[in-house]
Amino acid sequence: MGAGGSKASDNSLENGGEEEGLENAGGQLYVSLKMEFSKINRDLIPHVYGSAPLVGSWDPDKALAMERESTSMWEISFVVPPNHETLDFKFLLKPTHSGSPCIVEEGLNRLLTRGSLHGDAGSALFRLPENNEVLEYRVYIKADRVSPFDLAASWRAYLENLQPSTVRGIPDVSIHDIPVTGSEDLGVSLPYSPYSSSSQEMAESKSVGPDSSGHRHDYHRGLFVDRGVGNSPKTVRSEGAASLFGRELMLDTETENAMPEAAGAVAAAAVADRMLGPKEHRQLAIALVGLPARGKTFTAAKLTRYLRWLGHDTKHFNVGKYRRLKHGLNQTADFFRADNPEGVDARNEVAALAMEDMLAWMQEGGQVGIFDATNSTRQRRNMLMNMAEGKCKIIFLETICNDPAIIDRNIRLKIQQSPDYETQPDFEVGMEDFKARLANYEKVYEPVEEGSYIKMIDMVSGQGGQIQVNNISGYLPGRIVFFLVNTHLTPRPILLTRHGESRDNVRGRIGGDSVLSEDGEHYAKKLADFVNKRLRSERTASIWTSTLQRTILTARHIGGFPKIQWRALDEINAGVCDGMTYEEIKKNMPEEYDARKADKLRYRYPRGESYLDVIQRLEPVIIELERQRAPVVVIAHQAVLRALYAYFADKPLKEVPHIEVPLHTIIEIQMGVTGVHEKLYKIMDS
Repeated sequence: MGAGGSKASDNSLENGGEEEGLENAGGQLYVSLKMEFSKINRDLIPHVYGSAPLVGSWDPDKALAMERESTSMWEISFVVPPNHETLDFKFLLKPTHSGSPCIVEEGLNRLLTRGSLHGDAGSALFRLPENNEVLEYRVYIKADRVSPFDLAASWRAYLENLQPSTVRGIPDVSIHDIPVTGSEDLGVSLPYSPYSSSSQEMAESKSVGPDSSGHRHDYHRGLFVDRGVGNSPKTVRSEGAASLFGRELMLDTETENAMPEAAGAVAAAAVADRMLGPKEHRQLAIALVGLPARGKTFTAAKLTRYLRWLGHDTKHFNVGKYRRLKHGLNQTADFFRADNPEGVDARNEVAALAMEDMLAWMQEGGQVGIFDATNSTRQRRNMLMNMAEGKCKIIFLETICNDPAIIDRNIRLKIQQSPDYETQPDFEVGMEDFKARLANYEKVYEPVEEGSYIKMIDMVSGQGGQIQVNNISGYLPGRIVFFLVNTHLTPRPILLTRHGESRDNVRGRIGGDSVLSEDGEHYAKKLADFVNKRLRSERTASIWTSTLQRTILTARHIGGFPKIQWRALDEINAGVCDGMTYEEIKKNMPEEYDARKADKLRYRYPRGESYLDVIQRLEPVIIELERQRAPVVVIAHQAVLRALYAYFADKPLKEVPHIEVPLHTIIEIQMGVTGVHEKLYKIMDS
């Protein structure tokens, strides 16, 4: 076998037609390879090897393993950069027992040029060495041209998310601003999507609104949102810094109805990750820096919650807790003076203890440690960098606030909530002591100028802000920056509710796109009454639904607020099990039923999704919910709401599939300076 290399594409196209359309669409080439074998063989794992960007090596030991999509289907997907649009590869089977030889498919190398496969794409033949038996696998190869911003959430769910809905025929679009003209509902124009694979009728621009004479009903009106292609966020790069970012970020918080811009940044990070290779395995330490009462602990807790929800093993190490355990609660402001050598030594000692614990935790498998302390001097930060050298990458996250009103509010919250003052009965005495402590820190404070760092400047004031980054690179650090761009402390409620009971709910069938039952219709009216009363004074609120009609119908009685449909909020894709009852799955597909029961979090329906897939496609929704400063009502589905609720409640991933989200119930999440709080409203019995 010859070792084929990847070849740069040229401007000439052999076939024209469809390939020419792909070429003109721009962006990257998204390729999905699947292999299907009707007989279950747990001893042979399908792999792919060949030219870049697949592997870049014909060494079988470096072949990429395909992932099991169902009991009989294996899949691998990747993005091909423009300069490697011709690649050759082969499938091979690797035995699960170490030492056994790999089995390479029969025949010539497979050649993929701009998404078109040369030769027979239908099957792959493998000859077993022990008995000369030939195994035949069915092969499915799909390639699509796609903009990087359309790969925002789940790579595995890309085809379902990007193509028109199988039940509604709606193409993905991005709409930024539509003026409200007094009507309770908004009309929308759906432009042709170059990525749509539908028939000719989808190429025409359709209008949905009060004057629409099409087959759609009035309750279909609303904004359709894809994965949030907005203007790219801009950031400040410190002078002389080697950074991923090159422009100034001034957050315009006054812009009304601005559609998601952070989700596009998440997409770009995901694309970069796929193009540059697997996520880095090196442990990461985020060390907070800042004066007291600047929101460090709040930021640390929020970042910890976000990374845990994405599946990164993350732990928050608060140095203040170590100090209180070792030296007690009743330390006055004198303990924090720079000219108090005993106090300085004691504080450095507990910081080192916390750092040692974090590094030990990383040695046991932890991925991201959040080190929460003032770390306000260059000497302290140098100590941390020396301790981390060769063990983890360290990034300093500095929070700066210049608003006296916010600082005063934070000080008052500190006196009310910090264990340092729980034994102090006099609030004013506590205030004076904390201000004296703050003055001690201000005398020796040194802003971060060394190493890798992120500076958040006046990000919580509600009047805009800046983020500065220095020497930040890599998948996870980039994603952290995008998350921090969108965080703020503005209090606002987020209401989560399932759609009203549907006819498929009554029948016990999963998935589908049925209308509401009689009880579901009744709930839709009660929900409208509740929302109109609860958000009576919040005219900037918005209503978010999925693109499935049971959520759209549930929202149709709510007036006076813009309604936005997110494909990312669609129910978990049940694949071939869509429309079945669990009893039917148990009877007709017992292996799938048992696999799901054994691990609901990771189980992926055949040709469908897992809960982990749903979490990945919901990330742009989470980013946009964090970015919103006005209330949001999310009307969605059980699996989707389980994942969203788990984020706000900081639930472990393993608990996500088992969170109870009953019908006809509203969960109110209150976000603000004191953290996340929740209320439960039972509107009617299910």
